[in-house]
Amino acid sequence: MSEIVTSSEAAILLVLMAEARAVPNPDLALLGPKLAKPSRDKLVRLGLVEIDGSARPITVELTDRGWKYCSDLVGGQPLARATGSDRALFTVLAGIDRWLDRSELRPAEIFFPRSEQSSDTIPAGPGAIESRIRATYARVARQPGSPVRLSRLRAQLSDVPRAELDSALARLRRAPDVSLIPEENQKTLTDDDREAAVVVGNQHNHLLAIEK
Repeated sequence: MSEIVTSSEAAILLVLMAEARAVPNPDLALLGPKLAKPSRDKLVRLGLVEIDGSARPITVELTDRGWKYCSDLVGGQPLARATGSDRALFTVLAGIDRWLDRSELRPAEIFFPRSEQSSDTIPAGPGAIESRIRATYARVARQPGSPVRLSRLRAQLSDVPRAELDSALARLRRAPDVSLIPEENQKTLTDDDREAAVVVGNQHNHLLAIEK
């Protein structure tokens, strides 16, 4: 990046990662540093956030590149000119990174919108759950087409009833870019993996891959 992200701007990005949603701009000052317009424009130029100006107040949300940047911050070194508080934050992030490595998880798998804790926030209408599956996969997959364990996907969509999620996955597999895949090495499966499998025909599928 030709422009350098400041510690304050990095803190704002981390707040957006923790919230995992589009945050009204004024609310950022309640959750962390205030996002002034020059910094907001800069983060947009860098492709780290996107702005929705169709409503008032405007909202700010991480892009895929922003999620990648935040993932790199977790376990990374403090930024230039970091204060004592900044260094303390990065010490905490390093601890989180050790846990992520041990658990084989990524930041996008442990941060989710507060609204996902309530089942009454599930979008209504045909294809709504399929859309959520695609969005969740995009957040947790290392790259398009990478297999994601259904046990991880279910953890992210725990507010969706099991039968409805299974039906949505079965419908989604008919799309040309979607694959439900059995784990070839059965010895690597945990009890959670086996429980999370989707049965299609007589085949137990443990992984989901979406090409785009």
